[in-house]
Amino acid sequence: MLEALRPQPADKILQLIQMFKDDPRADKIDLGVGVYKDPTGLTPVMRAVKAAEKRIWETQDTKTYTALTGDPGYNGTMRRLILGDAVDDARLSSIATPGGTGAVRLAVDLAKMANPGATVWVSRPTWGNHISIIKFVGLPVAEYRYFDEAAGEVDFAGLTEDLGRVKAGDVVLLHGCCHNPTGANLTADQWQKVIAILKAQGALPLVDLAYQGFGDGLEDDAAATRAVAAAFPELLIAASCSKNFGIYRDRAGILIAVSADAGQTQVAQANLNFLNRQTYSFPPDHGTRVVMTILQDADLTADWKAELEETRLTMLRLRTQLAEELRKATNSDRFDFVARHRGMFSRLGLTESQVDRLRTEFGIYMVGDSRINIAGLNSATVPVLARAVAAVL
Repeated sequence: MLEALRPQPADKILQLIQMFKDDPRADKIDLGVGVYKDPTGLTPVMRAVKAAEKRIWETQDTKTYTALTGDPGYNGTMRRLILGDAVDDARLSSIATPGGTGAVRLAVDLAKMANPGATVWVSRPTWGNHISIIKFVGLPVAEYRYFDEAAGEVDFAGLTEDLGRVKAGDVVLLHGCCHNPTGANLTADQWQKVIAILKAQGALPLVDLAYQGFGDGLEDDAAATRAVAAAFPELLIAASCSKNFGIYRDRAGILIAVSADAGQTQVAQANLNFLNRQTYSFPPDHGTRVVMTILQDADLTADWKAELEETRLTMLRLRTQLAEELRKATNSDRFDFVARHRGMFSRLGLTESQVDRLRTEFGIYMVGDSRINIAGLNSATVPVLARAVAAVL
């Protein structure tokens, strides 16, 4: 039977990682892989994470299962971190998931169970795995315009026109902050207009919140998600702890469902539990327990917030420096948008041939659509990138 299987298309980012590893040049620069790196190129373990792990190691006396939902303490602390008091807790159900990707996958599964005829709308562009997951689950995908390549900004006129074609019961995937791959975010006023359109169309929003704390701060980065939650009777939120807690390999995420009332919450929770049971039974615990330990201790929370803020400000400084160096190298303001965008990513608007030249001639690796990981730079490599970009234009 297995001989009937066919090769699957290679993941472009994984291919890029391997190409970078195989490149013998000592001065090569990796801007492709989507993980935070400090100025030395290390993805560090945060201080609060180390302290929480030490505490867990000293006090944990069992490795038995917790619950299908994951530890209730983790679910509660994450719901407060993401939603604050925007929604009555009686309307919330949630499950721990293996990372934000697991949360997105189960959110699409849940949407299909609720409405097998739904179309899932995603921004153009979006994180590549969004479309792959949706298609694999078996729901149709539609795109709404999001990014104006020439201006380096949100194409809000195109976005609103396309969202006006959403049908009742369709799912609209929204990036809560730090849009991947562009780094271009909606303003608060634009969010309110999007909310009004989606309510009028009868859509179900699905917010992917992968970078809370990486853009404008923990509270500001949650503002759009909270505004959507306060406005809609129903909402799905897929969130990740990989970036803001730096626990990528520990795979800690959460899927939150907002229901219209407490009665529907019970049904939603039962279905979330069912999805966990059918997919991997009990979710992993170590990463989620680290997060819970941090968020339930005032001192650890304060230290985590302080280090997260250092991380955020480092990326903002790199954005400002890169915009300035590109202006100097190209003698134009074409790339000024880099300083205005937020999060780990920006898309430079280069062609694939220009991206290929950056890799082959300069040893600078980025995704083919010219998405760069800002955190892959440091103060010394920013001018190197800017001069190389100017050379291939």
